[in-house]
Amino acid sequence: MRELGPDFYNITDLLTEEELLIQHAAHDFVQTEFMPVINEHYENSTFPMELVPKLGELGFMGSSLSEESGGAGVSNVAYGLILHELERGDSGLRSFASVQGALVMYPIHAYGSDEQKAKWLPGLGVGTKIGCFGLTEPNFGSNPGGMATCCKKDGDDWIINGNKMWITNGSVSDVAVVWVRDEEGIVRGFLLERGMDGFTSSVIHGKLSLRASVTSELSMVNVRVSDSSRLPNIEGLKGPLSCLTQARYGIAWGMIGAAVDCYNTALDYSKERKQFSKPIGGYQLTQAKLAEMVTRITEAQLLVYHLGRLKDDRKMTFQQVSMAKRNNCTVARDVSRMAREILGANGITEDYSPMRHMANIESVYTYEGTHEMHTLILGQEVTGIAAYD
Repeated sequence: MRELGPDFYNITDLLTEEELLIQHAAHDFVQTEFMPVINEHYENSTFPMELVPKLGELGFMGSSLSEESGGAGVSNVAYGLILHELERGDSGLRSFASVQGALVMYPIHAYGSDEQKAKWLPGLGVGTKIGCFGLTEPNFGSNPGGMATCCKKDGDDWIINGNKMWITNGSVSDVAVVWVRDEEGIVRGFLLERGMDGFTSSVIHGKLSLRASVTSELSMVNVRVSDSSRLPNIEGLKGPLSCLTQARYGIAWGMIGAAVDCYNTALDYSKERKQFSKPIGGYQLTQAKLAEMVTRITEAQLLVYHLGRLKDDRKMTFQQVSMAKRNNCTVARDVSRMAREILGANGITEDYSPMRHMANIESVYTYEGTHEMHTLILGQEVTGIAAYD
């Protein structure tokens, strides 16, 4: 961490040798293979699918899951450091790996049958199969309990109808983990495969954020599946919400990566850009911005480091994850804006990353639970009173 960005409180000294090696491997991959192509993909609103096998080869998808479940068996701090480096590159890259691991591999690992695990986890782990997660709907985001997508038992089969919206990787996926409500109101998870009759996806165009990411709408019209497609070991909202806890954990780490890239870019620029008699980094107003940025980043680093150790010790709570996601998205949002200010007019060009990060962060600030919803989760935890239905 120390060599790759600010480490004001010497967190590097708390990392294991394996964790440091993993972070460097992720950093090198991003710098050598992803950064040369990100501007082209961002402009064209495409994702570099050619890099997916490399992500799998390096063990960057579902990394903290066991090798038997398609992962790499690394610590949760190491997993966080991977996502930190992927998002240092772009939120689209981290989103791809995060969805694949936390939202597709995790529920199959945690709630799937032995047959489902054997069929999907090996391919998902190495990147020969791609998955997506269908929870959000056109009319239900922060309130997943209101989902309209439904399933109806028909003999030994299920018939599924409905739509899912804002689905990362939706149009490139081989399998979708889709959450629906049955006739009794029970939320159930199903694995829907590409090519099933009545199951289609369409790419959402016109995005001004997360442009280097495939975002889709899923449509299910009388999709008939056998009971073997149902995740057998979970019922209720606990299923999708437990997956979101895994994803939010990764976001909290990833947001620091975006903030660090913005900070490093602004710091380097401030030492080189001269106005009047000296580099702009020598002026008090610029130093005030840099001091605020590095302080906020350090706070966020300490938060996720301890959160990762709690997760490794199986002591992490979803409320703690909400605090980290809420805080670190805000930190990254503020840091990206201050970095763009230091860059001046140059900061709006593709030659510098903060404006791209800034646009991406607007999506990350909202998805996997809005800032407001995480505020209410924390409010309920400290008061014991729910402020929402």
